[in-house]
Amino acid sequence: MADCSSSFLSFKILRHLPSLLSPKIAVFIKSTLQPFLLHNLLLFLHTNKIYAQKRMINVTSNSAKKSVIMVMLDTWMDKPFQHALKEETLPAFTYFMEHGNYYPNVVSPFPTMSVNVESTLLTGHYSDQHGVPALVWYNQKENRVINYGTHIMDLMKLGLSKSTYDALYRLNNEHLNTKVKTIHENLHEQGKESASINPLVHRGSVPHHLTIPGFIRFFVSMDKQIETYTSLTFAYGRLSKISPLQKYSHVWNKYGFNNNFSVQEFTHLVKNKEFPAFSFLYLPDHDKNVHKHGPMDIKGIKDMDRQLQTILDSFPTWEDALKNNIWILIGDNGQSDVKNNRQEALVDLRKLLQPLKITKLRKGVQKEDQIVIANNLRSSLIYSLNTNDVPLGDIVEKLKEDARVEIIAWKMNEWIHVASGDHNGSFQFKENGEMTDEYSQTWMIDGDHSILDLHIKDNTITFGEFPDALKRLHSTLHSHEGCFVVTSVKPGYEFTGEITPTHAGGASHGGFHKNDSLIPMLVTNTASTPDFFRIVDLKKWILNLTDGYHPNSKSKERSKEEEKDI
Repeated sequence: MADCSSSFLSFKILRHLPSLLSPKIAVFIKSTLQPFLLHNLLLFLHTNKIYAQKRMINVTSNSAKKSVIMVMLDTWMDKPFQHALKEETLPAFTYFMEHGNYYPNVVSPFPTMSVNVESTLLTGHYSDQHGVPALVWYNQKENRVINYGTHIMDLMKLGLSKSTYDALYRLNNEHLNTKVKTIHENLHEQGKESASINPLVHRGSVPHHLTIPGFIRFFVSMDKQIETYTSLTFAYGRLSKISPLQKYSHVWNKYGFNNNFSVQEFTHLVKNKEFPAFSFLYLPDHDKNVHKHGPMDIKGIKDMDRQLQTILDSFPTWEDALKNNIWILIGDNGQSDVKNNRQEALVDLRKLLQPLKITKLRKGVQKEDQIVIANNLRSSLIYSLNTNDVPLGDIVEKLKEDARVEIIAWKMNEWIHVASGDHNGSFQFKENGEMTDEYSQTWMIDGDHSILDLHIKDNTITFGEFPDALKRLHSTLHSHEGCFVVTSVKPGYEFTGEITPTHAGGASHGGFHKNDSLIPMLVTNTASTPDFFRIVDLKKWILNLTDGYHPNSKSKERSKEEEKDI
């Protein structure tokens, strides 16, 4: 901090120094110093004057165009946020609220896990197009379970080196469909720059190297550097940094995957006035607070407010921060409470699916295995390895025996079938019918639509407990190859399996219910809104917001001419 302040002070002195040379002082210098010393002094002053002019040009041009700054606040939810606003002092949030528009019910994709959320946001597509189904899923081509990071013990059983490489490289460069473009890729094509600071999904067009710390390489077989493609400005924990500061990026700080590191990297951009057209900043810490203490925990909200204050303080004034930029504060997913009693709260899929032979994580898929379970906390993908041996209907019937299981869905030809542990009937739907939902999507439906809490009037479908229920289920079941059932439990409950962490007495996500699926969004400095309040609709809107942002070519040309003069 002191280094940044002293540099700025020196810059101000240099900027004004040329104007201090009055005619009398100039005559004095000329009469007392050797001509070559005078020449060098004036050259020095002229150089710094041009440097100052260039800096002023950049500041002016940057303030004339509005950058879009998106801050994703993990597990930011409306109900605890409203409680915190009433009970606590939240200067930054309050300032944003007073100067922006607040939308409490933005729909997150399903399963409600970070990698799926970020993939949907950056591509503008659900998983049937972007190809990242969930945090944990079964890759039929490779005949193995993919896990981007539920728990270290899960990763060790699956193979620590392979799982680490999945998360660091394959997620962005192989699993995320290369046929759909991200915001970073679209902006790069338009000649605009973007920044990504700590989100898991960050694919762009510019090659970068992830530098793997030696401590990690002691445990995993991995090269020191991994080439990846991302935005021009890119920070990903200790593995790729923008700021020269080492704080918040040590092993005890999760190598920089924390809020303070994200804020440090972004404020470095602010202080150096390096504003791209779009910045995507991810603050991950609140997730663990809610997992442990429940949905109404507000400690993390207070922490995030302090971190937002730090971001605002990095600008000349808070007013300047909002006036010259479009801010989007947004959550990623909600969380549902999980009951205290472990036996009641945890739905053990191993017991529920007995006597079927389930793949063991450490052994991988064996010849005698019948099903694979990919557990995503409050939802799960259950795969039949041979539908002649284990038809999907057999899995469905076993899941229906437990009333805690809220939604069970699978595809058969063009139809999606839905059942539940607390409904006797069934429901089917497919795309392109006479019914239109609130997002202008059309469907053909049949059966007991109350299973999905659909409300139908005059061929119009509106949603209740399960926002955008039809499209979200449809996309999940078309997201990747394989014969599988997707299932989700009621609020208060969580799936458990071989190792995946559980959160009895706290909260969890991944589920289909609105508790997991609805998140708030706060927007400043624009009256425009996306077509619909869903994460899948934000990409088009964000790209439209950046239309007014154009690199200042005149300033660049002028800078080049000034360099020639020097």
